[in-house]
Amino acid sequence: MGIVPIWGFQLITAIALAHIIKLSKFLVAVAANISIPPMIPIILFLSYITGGIVLGTGSNIHFTGDITIKTFENNIFQYIIGSIVFAAVFSVFTESYHSLS
Repeated sequence: MGIVPIWGFQLITAIALAHIIKLSKFLVAVAANISIPPMIPIILFLSYITGGIVLGTGSNIHFTGDITIKTFENNIFQYIIGSIVFAAVFSVFTESYHSLS
């Protein structure tokens, strides 16, 4: 849940999904609030890179101080697509890892 770009709605989404598939809402609420703040920049960057690979636009991000609304508009779609794909791939990898152990 932490990779999909629904920040602010993760807990609501997690509890709704727990209700639908009949999981413990309490345990889901506790687990949904676990985060690793130092990983956020890495997750954002990898999501953006993944979006560039999927969309075929590459990673044309420049780390300068000139962040404008136009910069945001030019890059948000790539980030959203990348974060959804990155989350799906990472969840499959995580599940396969847990099923092997």
